Amino acid sequence: MEILPDRPDLAMVAVSGVRRAINIGLLDKETVAPGDWILIHVGFALSKIDETEAKAALDFLESIGQAYDDEIAALRQSMIEQG
Repeated sequence: MEILPDRPDLAMVAVSGVRRAINIGLLDKETVAPGDWILIHVGFALSKIDETEAKAALDFLESIGQAYDDEIAALRQSMIEQG
């Protein structure tokens, strides 16, 4: 993950091989840094989580199949303008 220098409310993240800018504005009370695990949904960071929680969430999404595929497709389609 990388915080975009010209847009501190945006970060570049990688999810299952998809790199995308997400809005981290909802995490304004959190310190967010490269390497942190973030729970995201359609382009918005919802909360900072630990690696164990992240693995459990990914394992769950992968286990339900189509919903995980739909979430990745939504991530690919979400686009935040970077200025």
